[in-house]
Amino acid sequence: MNEQTKQWRVAVLPGDGIGPEVVAQASRALEALVAADPALSIECTTFDWPSHAWHQAHGESAPADYLDQLAGFDAILLGALGDPGPSSDPDRYLLSDAESLGPLLEIRKGFDQWCCERPCRPMAGAPQYLADERAGDIDMLVIRENSEGEYVNQGGRLAVGTPNEIATQVALFTHRATDRIIRHAFEQARARAEDRAAEARPRTFGQHDKASQVCLVTKRNAQRFWGDMYTDMFATIAKDYPDVDTHHELVDAACMKFVSHPWMFDVVVASNLHGDILTDLAAVLNGGMGVSPSCNINPSDRSRPPMFEPTHGSAPDIAGQNLAGPAAMLLTTAMMLEWMGVEDPAAARAGQTLREVVAADLAEHGRDRRATDAIGDAIVAAL
Repeated sequence: MNEQTKQWRVAVLPGDGIGPEVVAQASRALEALVAADPALSIECTTFDWPSHAWHQAHGESAPADYLDQLAGFDAILLGALGDPGPSSDPDRYLLSDAESLGPLLEIRKGFDQWCCERPCRPMAGAPQYLADERAGDIDMLVIRENSEGEYVNQGGRLAVGTPNEIATQVALFTHRATDRIIRHAFEQARARAEDRAAEARPRTFGQHDKASQVCLVTKRNAQRFWGDMYTDMFATIAKDYPDVDTHHELVDAACMKFVSHPWMFDVVVASNLHGDILTDLAAVLNGGMGVSPSCNINPSDRSRPPMFEPTHGSAPDIAGQNLAGPAAMLLTTAMMLEWMGVEDPAAARAGQTLREVVAADLAEHGRDRRATDAIGDAIVAAL
């Protein structure tokens, strides 16, 4: 039976710094994948915003209706946002972090991308920062609540600049958001266990040797109210998943154990702030920001466009020099294809192919210094 071709529309936002350079290689890879499979159809539209350059020209990071424009796409592929540098130029056009990174939060909130996922499964050839040989067996997924918590931006400053200044930063946690992020973590734990079984690499957790685990991270000993709510709801939801082992860590202990024995974790779920910290730490365990993908999704509503972005920033000190490694951007593109693959077998195949090609390239050349476009050439040739 012939597959029915699904037309995907992707908004490509190269952004700042090395963003345009790595996105260019991702675009080339997508073109090669589409050319290789008549059943795969992806139309990419590239925008100059949000970016420093757009702000310098127009006084804003993006057009006033940019969210409305993005709403017409199936997915968003983002390069990087932030100071474009170079830092050696004292006259460079510089925006505050809040202003330059503001579109990230606006896109996440605008499309209710309430879940951020960052996988951590080191690839051969990627940097290994832990000496323990067991670090090669790390296989975890860190899930960050992406819509509320510590990042709701409620509060303010009084008597600014005086000795009497007061600043408040209110965190907000709701039953609805807590329920959906914890349930998603359990669902992902089950799915990962099924994938491992299919690949003949099973793992066991807890005293009952269950095939998967969810670890909840809070700071309930110091932040009692939301910590207790998360803990109570976690225990209640866990009853619906008796096949999944459960665990709890305080965020400081979790950071320590991420370094001392990260192979004990499977799925980790945390609040916005704690997840933000833990996902960057997981990226280092994965081999660094240069090889770590990321996504911002709405698992409960696939009609809302998700945003896929590498974990790294805009790296202004090497921007424009053809030095940036595109692996994280390419693996992020593979994540996007895998998300499409839930509905589209051709996209699922393409995502797996791209991931395998990037992994093979890393295994062979991960320690070599190569130009950005040279890596892109190798990936396209392999595809």
